Amino acid sequence: MINRKDMIDLFRASSTYINAHRSKVFVVLLSGEAQADDNFFNVVYDLSLLHNLGVKLVLVQGARPQITAALEKENIDSSYHQNLRVTESVCIEIVKQAVGSLGINIDALFSMGTRNSPMHGSDIRLCRGNFVTAKPAGIHDGVDFHFTGKVRKIHTAAINKQLNQGNLVVLSNLGYSLTGEVFNLSAEEIATEVAIALNAEKLILMIPEDGVIDDKGQLIPSLSESDAKKYADNKAILKDEDSKCISQALYASLRAYSNHVHRIHLISFKSNGALLQELFTREGNGSLVSNDSFDQLRDASISDVTGILNLIKPLENDGTLVERSRELLENEIQNFKIIELEGAIIACAALYPIDYQSGEIACIAIDSNEQKNGYGARLLTNLEKSASELGFTKLFVLTTVASHWFIEKGFSEAELDDLPDQRKGLYNMQRKSKVLLKQLS
Repeated sequence: MINRKDMIDLFRASSTYINAHRSKVFVVLLSGEAQADDNFFNVVYDLSLLHNLGVKLVLVQGARPQITAALEKENIDSSYHQNLRVTESVCIEIVKQAVGSLGINIDALFSMGTRNSPMHGSDIRLCRGNFVTAKPAGIHDGVDFHFTGKVRKIHTAAINKQLNQGNLVVLSNLGYSLTGEVFNLSAEEIATEVAIALNAEKLILMIPEDGVIDDKGQLIPSLSESDAKKYADNKAILKDEDSKCISQALYASLRAYSNHVHRIHLISFKSNGALLQELFTREGNGSLVSNDSFDQLRDASISDVTGILNLIKPLENDGTLVERSRELLENEIQNFKIIELEGAIIACAALYPIDYQSGEIACIAIDSNEQKNGYGARLLTNLEKSASELGFTKLFVLTTVASHWFIEKGFSEAELDDLPDQRKGLYNMQRKSKVLLKQLS
């Protein structure tokens, strides 16, 4: 159970994200699978919270499993081709009924406001309309898609007008043609095209897993374009509904990625609070596809001293690092490199010149939540490059706990006498640090 101090610290830490997200446009896909899940009420509550924090929300309502169930109830077969349902004329009325029923349920959930409920006082106004103009999907490989459609146009001015008035916009998976027909569209396509048209800050795709899971069952927090394509193709081969939902979301993320949507999040609709954890904590929750650079490796400046002190303090307390005063760190700040992630310093390291041909790597520290993400290796590589540019031919490290890690990075054990005289005279006999050496080419 979270204690009072942790709750206060967590709330304070979220303020950075609250400020960053305010007035930004987020497009959120609520798949039919998400709406059928027991956790959907909590998803609605979290979306209401986002709205009340000033996020401009466009929700896209899917209905895939509900349409399938409604068609099966009427003993109507429904086939797929190229990941799209073939919607024959006998199906379209049933599709409209299923989508309409889901829409009414969503409106009801966002209208709740009884006392002692999470929605009390939210007073959210939903807006629906003919914001999506559709066209027939046509005939492909000899398959006539009938009333299955594709997006022709997104009416961005009308959507933005509603968002600027403080309304939450809800779009179904239905689109309307210039001839007055109703077409069944992929909700993933609508969400993607809306995000692109609105230049949305985020496209959020709610899926049945915690994110994209690798072959070992581990969550992949950040996906490259090629990885997203690989996992989408792998999931598309499988026939179960969860795999179909995830593959469609991944293909949507690739389309958004190629059209410069800043960040595409794949988040579980089953996990209570996953949406808030992804958006308001540095650790996040789910998988992310983005062409943004999230972390920055740069030279440290005097304004970074407090962040570095906070980072290295736990390592000083346990004896891993030698204690440095603020005054000393300020005097030596030009030797430091840092990695900054979303405004927070999460890693640091320093290169100290010893003489004209050698330097010392020191004070490598990584935030405890980021220690398996390769930041130490990035810093070491950068410092080795800096050392070569300075003309150094040797790099030394003195360490009590990380000798194996440095040996893996090309260092070898050395003797105290191998240190240059000026550094040997400063060696702390009580710490008995191992001396490691790397020759630079």
